Amino acid sequence: MSLDSQGILAAVTLAIYVPVLFFAVRIALRYGFGQKGWTILVIFALIRIIGGALLVAAEEVRPVVTGLYIGGYALEASGLSPLLMSTLALLQQTTQTPDGQLKYGRAFRLLHLLGTAALVLTIVGISETNSSSANTMRRAGVLLFAALYIILALGALAQWANKGQVMKYRKQLLIAISVALPFLAVRTLYSVLSTFSSSTFITTGSTTTSTSDGALAKFNMFTGEWQIFLAMDLLMEYICVLVYIFAGSTLRLDQDYQLQDYEDYPLYRSKPY
Repeated sequence: MSLDSQGILAAVTLAIYVPVLFFAVRIALRYGFGQKGWTILVIFALIRIIGGALLVAAEEVRPVVTGLYIGGYALEASGLSPLLMSTLALLQQTTQTPDGQLKYGRAFRLLHLLGTAALVLTIVGISETNSSSANTMRRAGVLLFAALYIILALGALAQWANKGQVMKYRKQLLIAISVALPFLAVRTLYSVLSTFSSSTFITTGSTTTSTSDGALAKFNMFTGEWQIFLAMDLLMEYICVLVYIFAGSTLRLDQDYQLQDYEDYPLYRSKPY
């Protein structure tokens, strides 16, 4: 059976995130899986690979297994959460002090809880297709994602305002985060528009039905225009991931702690930005 446009995009997602997973694992091994930013990036790549595989399988498997669609769509919609939380964890790394302490630990933990709550609401809202509260949960979840992004952007601005206290290579990591933030903004906006584009969606057999709300219908992740999904969702988040992969592969974050001599202590020394 031939794939439709959504199936083709799912297959493309599966293919392009396999190498991302390889590099993400290598970076996580380099810095240790205790470094949440890189570990969550590994999880994100796995979510994209599994989600793509489920959606491709959903179109190929006969008789139709509705659970494959629900699982694939749930992973697709919830993938924004690990991308935001990876960015959050990387931003926290830029607050690290020369003695290895991370600043604002309680605030970052609360923000991770916010992202987790948004993830749970999104998954439950998609999975409970017959529940009257499903749409409310999906919309509440995506609004929490939007709030988390705004806080992230403000946090990055605060770090720039305090750049004199940011260690040399972590300042370069802050640059990478700042480069990714505009693309992450478009990705987050797409999730909001997609979620508010319909009041319900039900996956039945090989089709997904949706009650679309006017002008926003074209942004619907499931039944909208695939070109918009490609440009605002798939491409935007892939650019973010490539920026982080490049940063993780090239930056020498461990060098911030290699004391060469007192006069050449590299912790806070870098070019002005």
